[in-house]
Amino acid sequence: MKKIDRNFYNRDTLIVAKELLGKYIVNKNIVGMIVETEAYIGPIDKASHSYNYRRTERNEAMYGPPGYAYVYMIYGKNFCLNIVTEEIEKPCAVLIRALEPISGLNEMSLNRYDKAFNELSNREIINLTNGPSKLCSALKIDKSFNKKDICSKNFYVAEGISGFDIKEAKRINIDYAEEAKDFLWRFYIKGNKFVSKPHE
Repeated sequence: MKKIDRNFYNRDTLIVAKELLGKYIVNKNIVGMIVETEAYIGPIDKASHSYNYRRTERNEAMYGPPGYAYVYMIYGKNFCLNIVTEEIEKPCAVLIRALEPISGLNEMSLNRYDKAFNELSNREIINLTNGPSKLCSALKIDKSFNKKDICSKNFYVAEGISGFDIKEAKRINIDYAEEAKDFLWRFYIKGNKFVSKPHE
């Protein structure tokens, strides 16, 4: 698989969020195809942890170089993987919201359900990676991945497929974000069954 270089991420966050669709995310021998993303543009985005350049220990990764991971915890136990975009000190990132499992399926299943892939029901297969915390569980991504280089040897994004339709929609679970809750900054592959919440 051809690894994407850092320049890919050092661009407008909305463009990166769309162009990550169809790419493969690799963590050692586990591979998933990105089918859904959300863009977060800190300087202007009330849904972002770094809105109006708010800077904390938690969101420090967003201020770093593009092409690094920003991983944070939700609900006290689950993790979300974001990829930092744009230049240093401009806090922007793309949330990886859903994946289609591609390889390392048995390891994904053991990580997420503690049982073999061939023991999963169809519903469990669909639910394996169709949400940000689900995919982190399946890929064994935790807080130790925060600030990790996503252009590294064993953790990276690779070139993928093309030729699909991209849908734009409102982001999920950000009702607090005033006007930003209506931004159409969620992008997904139309018709893919692993999308977390289709809106077609």
